[in-house]
Amino acid sequence: MDLLEQVADAMAKDVLEAVELTGEEDLVDEIKKTIGASSTTLEEAFMTAVRIRRAEARGRAQLKLLLRKLT
Repeated sequence: MDLLEQVADAMAKDVLEAVELTGEEDLVDEIKKTIGASSTTLEEAFMTAVRIRRAEARGRAQLKLLLRKLT
């Protein structure tokens, strides 16, 4: 993972944790705008990391649900 991906993923992880704690979904958009004002490259990588982490969470939740049904 290169520096861009590392920074974007770390930021996405922190922001998604803050969203989970506060329930404020707008945090993602606010950070996206702030990052994008300085670096559109980082903004795109951040949003990709957010989507990947959200998709992973949904996938893990579905797996847990399916495993409960099987046991």
